[in-house]
Amino acid sequence: MILTLLVCGLVLVVLLLVGLFVFGLRRRLIQRSGGTFDCSLRWNAPEKGDTSGKGWVYGVARYNGDRIEWYRVFSYAPRPRRVLERSAIEVVDRRAPDGEEELALLSDSIILGCLHRGVRLELAMGEDALTGFLAWLEAAPPGQRVNVA
Repeated sequence: MILTLLVCGLVLVVLLLVGLFVFGLRRRLIQRSGGTFDCSLRWNAPEKGDTSGKGWVYGVARYNGDRIEWYRVFSYAPRPRRVLERSAIEVVDRRAPDGEEELALLSDSIILGCLHRGVRLELAMGEDALTGFLAWLEAAPPGQRVNVA
């Protein structure tokens, strides 16, 4: 009986360690090509004034040519959860987190309200990541429209 419990406990510990290793390996593979930054996302964001903190998902974004690929941090999926094309992103507003959002987001985050193909979304990132993101948006090839508020 004790041997069975010991073996079951050992198997659970090994499975837990393998799961943590896969999380780390996935993040390393996402960051391998460079151009990544921590970015929380709220898809189908409510209108201005909702600071409940609901709907925010922590993730990692990666620049890939004229697209940003957004991956959930707590996922085993090898593909991005969302893909945002530079030509389809319109920045509507910029604000600091307020209310419960301060607890749901990383410290010192700045929230960008955006439209992507008519869907309202919000991106929360640090000041350095925000500077890089806005520079990437404005560096669109000639002839593409870019709307930055």
